Amino acid sequence: MAIIASNNSWDLYQLAVVILNYRTPQLVVDCLASLVSQIDPQTQQVIVVDNASGDDSVEEIEKAIANNNWQDWVRLLPSDVNGGFSAGNNLGIQAIRAENYLLLNSDTIVRPGAIQTLLVALEQYPEAGLFSPRLEWPDGTPQISCFRDHSPLSEMIDGARTSVITKLLQPFDVPIPVTEQSFEPQWTSFACVLIRRSVVEQIGLMDDGYFMYYDDIDYCRRARQAAWKIRYIPQASVVHLRGGSGSVKSDVASRKRPRPYLYASRSRYFAKFYGPLGLALANLGWLGGWGIAALREILGQKEPHTCDRQWQDIWFQWRQPLKPYRPE
Repeated sequence: MAIIASNNSWDLYQLAVVILNYRTPQLVVDCLASLVSQIDPQTQQVIVVDNASGDDSVEEIEKAIANNNWQDWVRLLPSDVNGGFSAGNNLGIQAIRAENYLLLNSDTIVRPGAIQTLLVALEQYPEAGLFSPRLEWPDGTPQISCFRDHSPLSEMIDGARTSVITKLLQPFDVPIPVTEQSFEPQWTSFACVLIRRSVVEQIGLMDDGYFMYYDDIDYCRRARQAAWKIRYIPQASVVHLRGGSGSVKSDVASRKRPRPYLYASRSRYFAKFYGPLGLALANLGWLGGWGIAALREILGQKEPHTCDRQWQDIWFQWRQPLKPYRPE
């Protein structure tokens, strides 16, 4: 699948950084400020895609670009609609021709030298098509950012949240503990990821049938199916503040009911890679694990460990799991 470039940029840059904004203009400005010393305007460019924020994001970002004289390396691309994470990043990729694309969340701060370290890794690991840095909190504490594939068995682990079940099914546990060594995870967080142009040309753009979540694992699985590797590069560090454009992670942490698009994306992922039966097995696996944990919680008089109505919401869109979901 060819990459479509905008009429005002037919040059082939070494790197294009795509930053997606949705009502987080100050975070975008802070992210851009962290890139000032790392971007060479002759060979590298930054595209900020505003996902139809409907607030003053466009004006605030334009003002920051002008006030800081960033015009030679930053462009703002307003979108007419908010199509979600994949759709917004696809707009940025299609807007500029580059040998490599760095997808970067607005709620990130790129540590000095991180971009160059990722670019060096391109030469070190020619078999890899996607490169992930170490994500960390502002104080340097690392975040888990590399994972195993979600599967019906991993759903039992998620439903149970019980050490016995987790140990029994350890090879299927999704999070991979943080390590200081480079390795090949099955998928990585797209809060920051470097993607070769050749990967996009071979497997296409991100699946915009996802509004948000599961789009990164989808793209990594498609890349692996095309024989590309995913490579974790811990020498490159990026601060990830988390939750800049949505409340899902905080909702899950506090066991509130998350937005429906989380479950719509989950259903799409399982139906796409495991089929309708796989989606049903994933739901039944989760319910089985949840039942074990619920019994222990009742007997031990403990607080529930799952989100509000999660047992119900995992069936969201299960009749039409591949139907794209768009929030009203």
